[in-house]
Amino acid sequence: MKLFAVGDLHLGHPTNREAIHTIRARPDDWLILAGDVGETERHLDLAFDALQPKFKQLVWVPGNHELWSVASRGTALRGEARYQRFVALCRERGVLTPEDPYPVAEIDGTRVRIVPMFLLYDYSFRPDHVPLDAAVAWAREAGIRCADEQLLSPAPFDSRSAWCAARCDLTEQRLEALDDGLPTVLINHWPLREELARLPRIPRFSLWCGTRRTEDWHTRFAARAVISGHIHIRSSREIDGVAFEEVSLGYPKQWHGRIEPDDAVRRISFPGRTI
Repeated sequence: MKLFAVGDLHLGHPTNREAIHTIRARPDDWLILAGDVGETERHLDLAFDALQPKFKQLVWVPGNHELWSVASRGTALRGEARYQRFVALCRERGVLTPEDPYPVAEIDGTRVRIVPMFLLYDYSFRPDHVPLDAAVAWAREAGIRCADEQLLSPAPFDSRSAWCAARCDLTEQRLEALDDGLPTVLINHWPLREELARLPRIPRFSLWCGTRRTEDWHTRFAARAVISGHIHIRSSREIDGVAFEEVSLGYPKQWHGRIEPDDAVRRISFPGRTI
């Protein structure tokens, strides 16, 4: 069995909805959906309808787009309630989520623990001289805005930073409780390290890209690979002997005519060997 990953399918775009049907079947393998499948329950259903028959198991983590408070089948759930609704939808379809026990999978003969996470961001990916309460204004000075500020409610938390802290606390406790010594594959929509949240054309967008709390999680929690999306810049690199994979498809203008959708489905490899 092999492990594959793709993120940022953005099925609100018709071109992307057509594209997922060209992803070829790998019926013996697992597929990770690394967030931003779309904005509505219908978008998740479309992804599952197209991809579940092609893979042995799907694993989903939320991105910011899933958390946007937009109408979905007559509802406009916000914050934690919205996230839990998407978790419930995944469970109805047999898709693994960050709320489920972390499964152990034998991938090409190697036992690894698959760890889907939902961690959000806390605006800490910013220069040290920029105070937290001035961070969004600092980004706006460069013309950078994020729709999350209007659409991503943190309810019932006071702020997205507070929600991020709660999610990090919960996930950290779960990871620290693991005592079987198995290597992990860490999955989060937002990158775990600030150096991976650098967008050359819009560098101050880093505010909405993660938290410094996770900078060392790849070594603390025995990761062999770390999977993320969000940046829309596909990349594969090694840090401290760990494979870091950014697996976005992205908006149509970012991939159409440049890459085949099936080629955006990344096989996850450890440095020096394939798992």
